[in-house]
Amino acid sequence: MTNNNNQTNRLRLIKKAAIIAFWGNLLLSGLKLFAGFKTGSLSVLGDGIDSATDVVVAGIALFISFLISRPSDKTHPWGHGRAETTATMAFSFIILFAGSQLSLSAIKSLITQRHAPEPELLSVVIILISIAGKLGLALSQYFLGKKADSSITLANAQNMRNDVVISVSVLLGLCLSYFFTLPLIDSIIALLVGLWVIRNAVKLFLEMNMELMDGSESSEEYKTLFSVIKGVDGVSNPHKVRMRKIASMWDIDLDIEVDENMTVHEAHKIADKLEEEIKKAIPEVYDIVIHVEPAGHRRHHRREQYGLKETDIDD
Repeated sequence: MTNNNNQTNRLRLIKKAAIIAFWGNLLLSGLKLFAGFKTGSLSVLGDGIDSATDVVVAGIALFISFLISRPSDKTHPWGHGRAETTATMAFSFIILFAGSQLSLSAIKSLITQRHAPEPELLSVVIILISIAGKLGLALSQYFLGKKADSSITLANAQNMRNDVVISVSVLLGLCLSYFFTLPLIDSIIALLVGLWVIRNAVKLFLEMNMELMDGSESSEEYKTLFSVIKGVDGVSNPHKVRMRKIASMWDIDLDIEVDENMTVHEAHKIADKLEEEIKKAIPEVYDIVIHVEPAGHRRHHRREQYGLKETDIDD
C-alpha cells in the first residue's frame, strides 16, 4: 500500500512539474522568438528556439505521466515505467536537432558575414525576463523532480539551468555588440549557444542509454545491497546480483546459498527475511527475485556471464 501511495504522489508531482514547465516555457519562448525575429538577433532567436523545445518536452512529460500510471498488462508485464526513460532519450534528440540547426545558422552567418544589426533595447529586456523566468522554472523542476525521483523532470531542470547560462551568455553578447559595435559577436555567441545545447543533448543521451542497458555509473546501491545480505543469518555467497532501474524503482535479482540440510520451508523463510531487509535499506523496490542454492554445490568456478559478486564491487 505504501508503494502505491508513493507512486500516486510521484505521478502527481511529475504532472505538476510538466504543467508548470509547459506554460512557463510557452510564454518565454513566445517572447524570445518575437524579439529575435523583430530585431534580427540570431542569439536571441536561438534562445527562443531552445525554449520552444522545452515546451515540446513538457508536453511529452505530461503525456508520459499518464502512460506510466497504467498497470502492467500482457504486452508489458513489467509495467510502463520505462516509457519515462525512452521519452527522456527522445528528448535528447530534440535538443540535439535544435542545437545543430542553431550552430549551422551561426556558422553560415560568420562565413557570409551577414551579421545581425546592433542590438535593440527590446532584446535586452526580453533576455532579462528570460533569465528570471528560466531560473524560477529550473528551481521548480529540480525540487519537484527530486521529490518524484523523475528522470525526465530532472533532465528538464538541468536543461533549464543550462538555459539560464545560455541567456546570460546571450545578454553578454548583446552588450558587447552594443558597446564595441561588433555585430559578429552575436553570431559567435549563437554558435557557442548551439554547441552548448549539443553538448547537453549528448550527455543526456548517454545517461539514458546507460539506464536502458540496465547499467549503473555508481556502485553505492550494490554496496548497500551486499551490506544488507551480510547482516542476514544463514545467507552465504551472494552472486549473480543484478540491479536495474525501472523509472524510479529498483528491480533486483540475486542468487544466495544456504545450508544444504535445510528444508525448503526454512530456506524460503531466510529468503523472505532477506527480501524484507533489502526493502528496508533500499526504498522504492519494484521487485526482488532471490534464487536459493544449497551451499557446497557450487558451479561458480568460472566467471559468471552476468551479475556481480561482492569482490566485483571492491575492485
